[in-house]
Amino acid sequence: MEILKPAMAGTLESSDAQVTVEPGNGKIEFSLESSVMNQYGRQIRQTVLETLDRLGVTSANVTMVDKGALDCTIKARVECAVMRSCGKSEAGIPWGGMIK
Repeated sequence: MEILKPAMAGTLESSDAQVTVEPGNGKIEFSLESSVMNQYGRQIRQTVLETLDRLGVTSANVTMVDKGALDCTIKARVECAVMRSCGKSEAGIPWGGMIK
C-alpha cells in the first residue's frame, strides 16, 4: 500500500499507542517514544515493521508514542493509520483481516 496523506490512529491513554504515518522517501523511517522503551523497545519496533511489511508499505515516515500498549493494540493502530492514510478506511475493510 502507498501512504498518500498523513494519518493518525490511537490515543495517549495508558495501555494505548498513538501512531502517525506520513508519505516517505523510499524507505521506512520509524521514530518511537515509549514509557517502556528500555524493556520493550526492540519488540515494539519489530511489531511495527512486521505489520507495515504485511500491509505492503515500503515507504513511510512512522511516529509512535507508546503508553504500554500490547502487541495486538500496536498492530491495530498501525493498520488503522495506514488504511486512513491511503483512503481505504471508508471502503468497508474487514478490520483485522489484513494482519495475520
